[in-house]
Amino acid sequence: MKNIVLIATGGTIASAREAGGAVNAGLTGETLLAALHAPLDGIAVTVENFAAAGSYALDLATVFRLCRRIDAVLADAGVDGVVVTHGTDTMEESAFLAWLLVKSEKPVVFTGAQRHAGQPDTDGPRNIHDAITAAASPQLTGLGPVILFEGDIHGARYVAKTHTARVDTFRSAGLGKLGEIDGGRVYLYARPAAARPVIDPSSLDPDVELIALGLGSTPRYLEWAGANGASGVVLAAFGRGNAPMGFATATAALTAAGLPVVIASRCPEGRTRAVYGRDSGGCTLVEAGGILAGDLSPIKARLALCAMLGAGYDLPRIAAAFAQLGDEGIS
Repeated sequence: MKNIVLIATGGTIASAREAGGAVNAGLTGETLLAALHAPLDGIAVTVENFAAAGSYALDLATVFRLCRRIDAVLADAGVDGVVVTHGTDTMEESAFLAWLLVKSEKPVVFTGAQRHAGQPDTDGPRNIHDAITAAASPQLTGLGPVILFEGDIHGARYVAKTHTARVDTFRSAGLGKLGEIDGGRVYLYARPAAARPVIDPSSLDPDVELIALGLGSTPRYLEWAGANGASGVVLAAFGRGNAPMGFATATAALTAAGLPVVIASRCPEGRTRAVYGRDSGGCTLVEAGGILAGDLSPIKARLALCAMLGAGYDLPRIAAAFAQLGDEGIS
């Protein structure tokens, strides 16, 4: 008998329409488990109700506690894996934080739903059944946390929500899924190419800002962040890691004051590289002290920086960590 712990955190999967028309979370993990359409042969499930909120309402402190709880649960020799039910809006972020923070190599599977529990064609029960089945499979040991949705298994390192409403919303751009579950069986097609670079912070720094760049953007938000309590900034930059005029000068001012400025690309595929020069090309940003994020998305680069600052990393160590995480920490 396999033993799986289901940690319920709310989200669409635990939501129903209330009077007035709004959809809100509130269903317990026990209620979700009772709604499964098929038996879980050879698997015992214990439920923990961690939170009941849409994932858009979660904060870093809550997800940090969630990651610590996952590790505590998996430390029990009698537990074979964990399933986390979670809202889809920020599931990729919580799963990535678990990928960075959870020390255990036992299976950790995030899942949820795009159609709330009050809809007759809700996708929640099937996703939960698949996730529990996958978490009980020894094939997922050592993969790091994953997202299982609509039968597909995606590594937390690259997966992203790509559609606002479709049930097959999760994709790993340019790389594809790690595997799938079909007819109650797990099929893996890929495994991580390198070990996870686990970070061990005392907390997640909440004061890291993410700034999206567009044609002709000015550096005033970057300058404002540096003057108003930000502990670090991630730029969602162009292409290889380039920015509009003025950003290199602003970056130099922040890094001189000890604030890390990380440059990620807004492109869904590829990696940053210092190629272009002059005003605020990637070469100039790096000369100004900017740190390239490799192939980390801006969203995930921000979370990594939150964890590094929470672990007390200084600028040289942050740069070294991103060099590893953005180029080598692949799963």
